[in-house]
Amino acid sequence: MTTWQGWQRFATTEPVAPPQPGDPPRSTEERLAYHSSFVTIRTPAISTLATQVRTLMILGRHQQTTARPSLIVTGPAAAGKTTALLHVGRACHLAHTRKNAPPTGSAHAAVPVAYVLVPPGATAKTLITEFARYLSIPITARMTQTQITDAVCHTYTQAGVQLVLIDEIHRLNPRTTTGAQTADLIKDLTERLPATFVYAGINVTNTPLFTGTRGAQLAGRATLVDCGPLPARHGTRHPFRDVITDIENNLDLQHHKPGTLPRHAPYLHQRTAGRIGSLTRLIRQAAITAISDGTERITKAALDAVRLDHLAETHHRPRTRNR
Repeated sequence: MTTWQGWQRFATTEPVAPPQPGDPPRSTEERLAYHSSFVTIRTPAISTLATQVRTLMILGRHQQTTARPSLIVTGPAAAGKTTALLHVGRACHLAHTRKNAPPTGSAHAAVPVAYVLVPPGATAKTLITEFARYLSIPITARMTQTQITDAVCHTYTQAGVQLVLIDEIHRLNPRTTTGAQTADLIKDLTERLPATFVYAGINVTNTPLFTGTRGAQLAGRATLVDCGPLPARHGTRHPFRDVITDIENNLDLQHHKPGTLPRHAPYLHQRTAGRIGSLTRLIRQAAITAISDGTERITKAALDAVRLDHLAETHHRPRTRNR
């Protein structure tokens, strides 16, 4: 997805659909494939991010003299940051292309969204090269960073890019010389491109990226969207249990009893520390196992048998009884 062709394929490919009443039963292979890809569960963070992106894009649409307002998506690992970023980017892409279809016979499709990953050990030149690679902008080894930046700004503006998604932003450290130059590049791009920027990374508010003189310039223009772990309870609501219910409603198992997983919400919250990424992985793995062994249902014993990601496993420590 870090090239326009890959992003367009991702954005326009119809997402997998949950089973619908009256549909013929799917084959085992179809159901295994479904749980492998699965639907995107609309978490509170996704809803907040979608609303904020729409608002800021309208807010910055006619802003000419200064950089447009941006967004920072932060949170721990396995909290659903990239999922939220991609979901909102796809929605923006589809909304724009519906309203701005290319003329009949035109080979030029609209390019409303750019998705860029910060490479490990990024320098300003390697990062701007990633921007160039996204739109297949031709560059040579002899080109300077300034020349590549000029080409990127010209091409992105001509292509009509309106939303720039920069993932893995926590890889930048402005306290180093190369990191400072890269942070300056991002600031320069926000001022030269007529687009809304959204950054995503692991706990970025606790990193040097948004502190100090350079960081303050980025943070001062950005709204924070926290993809932190979901609480078991928030006032009278139970957001974590609600997400579990949504996941369960989208399962495709022949003998699973509805309501089983929400009843295990306290256990699942302890097991995953409220991280959406860990939760969906746990339930999807249990569903795939249930299809493979023929039980076709998820029980607490089945959940116990699933080995989770290392982060979740190190957080969760089974309680031992006093003997």
